[in-house]
Amino acid sequence: MLALEPLDDFVVVEPTDEEAETRLGLIIPASAEAHCRSGIVIAAGPEADGVAPGDKVLFPRTAGYDVRLAGTNQKLLKRREVIARIHD
Repeated sequence: MLALEPLDDFVVVEPTDEEAETRLGLIIPASAEAHCRSGIVIAAGPEADGVAPGDKVLFPRTAGYDVRLAGTNQKLLKRREVIARIHD
């Protein structure tokens, strides 16, 4: 199986393409949201403190590097680009 192993303080995130629904029932695709995206941490480098595989995180839309690996879109981010963990 092909996988990325991040080094230093890099984090591999699989973005989630979620839709948001307004109070009036209008559905806004994730691609229309301007500033942030969410995703699941797939792997974290040894210096990426505060995040672990399986964490749901928030990051700026323009952050990191886009990588397509084995048919899956992933983001390679520096730990400092991860804004927050999301707790459901």
